[in-house]
Amino acid sequence: MCVTEPCTLTYMEKTQVYLEKEELEAVREAAARSGRSMAEVIREAIRKAVLKPRRRGFVAIWDGKLKRSSREIDSIYDEL
Repeated sequence: MCVTEPCTLTYMEKTQVYLEKEELEAVREAAARSGRSMAEVIREAIRKAVLKPRRRGFVAIWDGKLKRSSREIDSIYDEL
């Protein structure tokens, strides 16, 4: 049941993972520091390390030294 608006249901499956003692302690500490559950910390780590979402922001498609700033980009048409 959803009490708040908007209501978003997310399907999840329960799984079991075996961790070494140091891994388990690291997850516990990260969860305690961030105020989140261990499951949330593990899900975030999987998203960052395995799923690798597309980067947001600027993407360079050139190589070498920049000749103009983004403010001067229209000046390339002056040279034609």
